[in-house]
Amino acid sequence: MDAAFHIRPFAFDRVFPAVETPSDSDDPVTLRLRIATLEAECALAAAERDAATAQAHDAGFAQGLAAARADREAGLLAATDALHGAIEEIDAQLEGLADEAAQAAASIAATAAELLAASVPPALAIDDAIGRVLRQVVRGQEIEVAVHPELVDEMTRRVAVRQAGDRRRLAISIVADPTLPIGDSHIHWDQGGVVLDAAQRADAVRAAFVQAQGLAQTMPAATQPD
Repeated sequence: MDAAFHIRPFAFDRVFPAVETPSDSDDPVTLRLRIATLEAECALAAAERDAATAQAHDAGFAQGLAAARADREAGLLAATDALHGAIEEIDAQLEGLADEAAQAAASIAATAAELLAASVPPALAIDDAIGRVLRQVVRGQEIEVAVHPELVDEMTRRVAVRQAGDRRRLAISIVADPTLPIGDSHIHWDQGGVVLDAAQRADAVRAAFVQAQGLAQTMPAATQPD
């Protein structure tokens, strides 16, 4: 056996001293300080948590408010665009209605003028013209009244009625002129004459209707009749 290798017994009798640490679990002052520290740490943590929660709440509220304002502005912009479009469409419709109303009013005025002109008997219009002539000419002035053949008898009768109601002699002769439309008449005397045109009378009545209609449209609302 190698002389350098030999077994030595372990010294079991060697004792290592135990290191004793002071225990503070039984010290009341230390326990109270530790409890106070823990409570302070818990209170600080709770305060930090509350602050973080409030900050997060404020940030979320601000973001929500900003988003709501953006949505509101976008909604208002869209509503404004839609309203402008609707107003333009209504304006176009009103212009169309105004044009239609103006055309209808002109048509009604023309029809009314024609009806009014037609409602006056042709013989009556000629007789009225004879009365105006008699107020202009001297006594005994010979007057020739040319009318459509269908009105000769009627005008002769009317002249007779005038003669019966007038003391002076009326030198009025009724002659037939087939070239004249019914309602037209040519009244002649030495110093002048009068031409009656039924179409011109209708035009005059129509113009009066149009003028009256224009005046009614330009009148203030407060002064227009009910």
